[in-house]
Amino acid sequence: MTGPETTTGPWALLSGAVKGVAKKYSQDRGAALPVAGDRAVVLAVADGHGSAAHFRSDLGARWAVEEFTACAEAFAREAARVGDDAAGWPALRAEARRLPQQVGHRWRERAVLYDTNSPAHGARPLTAQDRTGRGDRPGVPDLAAYGSTLIGAVLTEHALFCWQLGDGDIVLVDDRGVPHTPLSTGPDMGDETDSLCEPEPWRKMRSHWQPFTGGAPPCVLLSTDGLSKSFADHQGFLDFATGLGDRATGQGVAAVQAQLPDWLGRAAKFSGDDTTLVGAIAVPAQRSDEPQGQQP
Repeated sequence: MTGPETTTGPWALLSGAVKGVAKKYSQDRGAALPVAGDRAVVLAVADGHGSAAHFRSDLGARWAVEEFTACAEAFAREAARVGDDAAGWPALRAEARRLPQQVGHRWRERAVLYDTNSPAHGARPLTAQDRTGRGDRPGVPDLAAYGSTLIGAVLTEHALFCWQLGDGDIVLVDDRGVPHTPLSTGPDMGDETDSLCEPEPWRKMRSHWQPFTGGAPPCVLLSTDGLSKSFADHQGFLDFATGLGDRATGQGVAAVQAQLPDWLGRAAKFSGDDTTLVGAIAVPAQRSDEPQGQQP
């Protein structure tokens, strides 16, 4: 499924998702939405683990995106209010450090409530290799059935805040066309990943803050690992991200959104996995002598 391209303030938002070729339904979720009167953007993707032990992970991924966006919207409004006032940045960064715990608690509350009303009976016994929400502590609910990763970002004209738990990718393409991966931990070493279903998952969530002194980056992309796994190497994935930004500049964001289902569909065939991408692309300021409604 692919959402329409949305123009908001200085950005146009991209959103697309396809189901893995051999899967009954997608375990991914994604969101891209404007906040604070179009002065900020919230982006999020989540990838439910999808194995037999995590048979309700589509719910976990949905809750991950919903709870992140709920917390991030309030944060984004404050980030837009602070703007480029450096005096407000310390408090903003402190709030950014608290956000993962807020999201983790909210996600866990939803999972526990759901499991209390509809217990996850029927899951196979967990092995030592399985991710578990129980750990070694008795009385802590086992939420492995709902396990999911999460990547989220808040973008304003003056700063980028991003957070990541588990696999997937966030890529910034700068105004020279150079891709940057601020939260990358290196090549994917297998199918195991950190998860929201673990005890205190916020302790494993990576974060990044970056102020902009020369303007926001032209392209910010978040994707589940089904996209990067479809390329022979990581450089191929980075080239794709750079090329997407170039196409948006040369062809227009609407044209990129129209082609996105085909690109993600081909990726899903190679990786075999669900593939979801959301992004914010800078929209060139329209000159006063240009007709409204036309591509610049």
